[in-house]
Amino acid sequence: MSYKDATAYAASLAATLMVSIIVFRAGDGSCAACPAEEIEGDDVAILAEIDPWDLIRP
Repeated sequence: MSYKDATAYAASLAATLMVSIIVFRAGDGSCAACPAEEIEGDDVAILAEIDPWDLIRP
């Protein structure tokens, strides 16, 4: 998945689950997103972290 698609997916997922989502680049060069709790010392390049509480505007 492209970085743009992974970031859009991560923002949607963060807003739905209300947890922080990490966008990372895998070893094959593709991008993906998963909840921050699931990154446990894996050797991935973290590109962005999306916090749902930052998305909420008063």
